[in-house]
Amino acid sequence: MSPSEAAPVFFLAVVVILVVVRLVCLAAVKLGQPPVVGEMIAGVLLGPSLFGLLLPGVQAALFPDDIRSLLYVGGQIGLVIYMFGAGYEFNLKSVVKSRKSVAAISSAGTLVPLALGVGVAVLGTSWADIGKAGVSPVTSAAFVGVALAITAFPMLARIITERGIAATRFGSLALACGALDDVLAWLLLAVVLGMHAGSAGPVALALGGGVLFAGLVFVVGRRLLAKAMASERMGVDQRVLVTAMTLFAAAWFTDVIGLYAVFGAFCVGIAFPRTPAADAVLAKIMPIGRIVFLPLFFTYSGLNTRFALLADPTLLAFAVLCVVVAIAGKLGASWGAARLAGEPPSIATRVGVLVNARGLMQLIALNIGLAAGIVSPALFTVLVLVALVTTIMTAPVLAWLDRRDARKGSTDVLLTAEPVPVTGKS
Repeated sequence: MSPSEAAPVFFLAVVVILVVVRLVCLAAVKLGQPPVVGEMIAGVLLGPSLFGLLLPGVQAALFPDDIRSLLYVGGQIGLVIYMFGAGYEFNLKSVVKSRKSVAAISSAGTLVPLALGVGVAVLGTSWADIGKAGVSPVTSAAFVGVALAITAFPMLARIITERGIAATRFGSLALACGALDDVLAWLLLAVVLGMHAGSAGPVALALGGGVLFAGLVFVVGRRLLAKAMASERMGVDQRVLVTAMTLFAAAWFTDVIGLYAVFGAFCVGIAFPRTPAADAVLAKIMPIGRIVFLPLFFTYSGLNTRFALLADPTLLAFAVLCVVVAIAGKLGASWGAARLAGEPPSIATRVGVLVNARGLMQLIALNIGLAAGIVSPALFTVLVLVALVTTIMTAPVLAWLDRRDARKGSTDVLLTAEPVPVTGKS
């Protein structure tokens, strides 16, 4: 398919994606879920799990192989913009202020599910045939462990801002722990990719390049961005241009070194100045990324998800086991660590529930694993199910905890922390 032939097919596919995503999001919100849950579900529905099952010919015509690469690139643009907003919402001071609790919760919430994930993957390789030809069982198991250790920080930030709990003690803690969890998970993912490549080179490149990148962003980039946002000779359009160039340059560099574009975008968001001029830039950039481009990523992921594979009783049993292990490892370990760090039970429980959501970040990791040739279709489907279940359960469990504590008259969750700056548009 030539570029001139692919363009109209791509435009039609985008229209269909946006319509379906909007309808499913409306239904999700009515059911008490955040819009991102609707976006995740819409992506799966447009894939072979439903649309391709009911109307395979129509789906093949709407999403031919030739435009899937375009959907991937469009989705990456959405992810970069979205993670930039997530970084902007992250309050680095909250990590420092609560460093004891954050360190304990993040360590437990990463290492325990990582270990459990490795264990369950070793079992699944021989039991449920989740391995992929040419990939060592050790690499496959390590990838599953990293996938279960991830927290969906962007989605977590979205739930927290939409519920108005960013200034609470548990909201601030969850944001800090979620961000730190994801940084650790990306570094671990780089290690797994290095294992798959059979060389320490990718790991050294990722770690060394990451340190260099962080130094450039937080020492040089922060000052240059602050000057650009404060310059009276620049209008909002010029500031948007500077921001976009910085953002895509960062995404390019971190992609090249193996930390992937989303990590660079997140770091730029953290370093971005918090001023009215910066807020105006976010107001220009975020809507197009979140509303138009991000749904393309969910659809691309959905096109690679085949829930029909779960008709195999063995694979279904393995998927259920993964869901249970994921929840027990992440929620349970984070709750236990929070309690040991001196947090009240109600706060510890809410932090555990929030960081348990995998959502968007796990889907990103899965797509990276798929592109690297580590993940089989069966394993991809199982881990997408884990991402969906742990994400969907977050809002109703929080609502139930609110009702329970209201009946008991508990005031622990009303404890406030230093307010976290938010855009309100993530």
